[in-house]
Amino acid sequence: MTFAIQRRGITALFASLALCGAATVVHAADKSKPLRVVLPVGAGSGVDTIMRAATPSLTKALDGQPVVIENLPGAGGITGATVIARAAPDGQTIGVVSNNHVVNPSVFKKMPFDAINDFTVISVVGATPFVLVVNPSKVPAKNAKELQALLKAKPDTYNYASSGNGTILHLAGAMFMDAAGVDVRHVPYKGVGPMVADIMGGQVEMGVVAVPAVQGQLKSGGLRAIGVMGKTRVASLPDVPTMAEQGFPDVDVAGWFAVVGPAKLPPAEVKHLHSAVVTAFSMPETKEAMAKQENIINPMTPEASLAFFKAEQERYARLVKKANVTVE
Repeated sequence: MTFAIQRRGITALFASLALCGAATVVHAADKSKPLRVVLPVGAGSGVDTIMRAATPSLTKALDGQPVVIENLPGAGGITGATVIARAAPDGQTIGVVSNNHVVNPSVFKKMPFDAINDFTVISVVGATPFVLVVNPSKVPAKNAKELQALLKAKPDTYNYASSGNGTILHLAGAMFMDAAGVDVRHVPYKGVGPMVADIMGGQVEMGVVAVPAVQGQLKSGGLRAIGVMGKTRVASLPDVPTMAEQGFPDVDVAGWFAVVGPAKLPPAEVKHLHSAVVTAFSMPETKEAMAKQENIINPMTPEASLAFFKAEQERYARLVKKANVTVE
């Protein structure tokens, strides 16, 4: 059972589809009016961390146009995505979505929008690694095999958190539990920030999260990393083996993120925004920040990004059915 985006595979895919050379920045029609960037995630999440690091460069790429980040978490990303879908297609409101955007149609019976047709996909920008973390004072296990043994020895004792029912972090946690042959209670949160806070506080014992969102907590010892969820180790966590290295080869998942706008965004605005995104993420300060966060950055063209969204939605539909994920 493959629940995964392989980091090597996605790197190759992105590289093959990336734009060649530096993009030319197109001046915004009204750079005095802020560009609204809606994030359907809470503060402190992986996407939030990425975009706040990239915002200064994006402002430069937009020739000084202000950029305002707006966090609108809830319902696995549906709350914020609804705002993006309903925004005027004038290039003044965009959003940054992740795997959840194409997972949601398979886990929610009713959706307020079509995840493909009600959006303009501007660029799949890159991917970020996930890691399974635990509260070190609540969970004595130091690695995946020890965690598996602990969960089997003490059923109904531990819980794992996610950023919401049916989210990619929910699926990633369920993926490990399935591979380990254990049944652990799932506790959904409205965003990564509250989830991480409660793992650190001991209200829940473990969860899967993007590496950029917990680098500080891992460094301070507030959280312990059990294993990297992809096939490749993370440079900033050299001593943390992958789940595959620890005997769980089917546990392989990473998070991608993409810039989108409302449907019917004019081609000129798509070109303008795509060029700004490519330019922003190619600036030295942003590249340095992304490297520190272990993110793989290779922006895809709008056309390739749309094809990627469609393929991912179909893939996750199969995975959700196989995992029997339901949203109450």
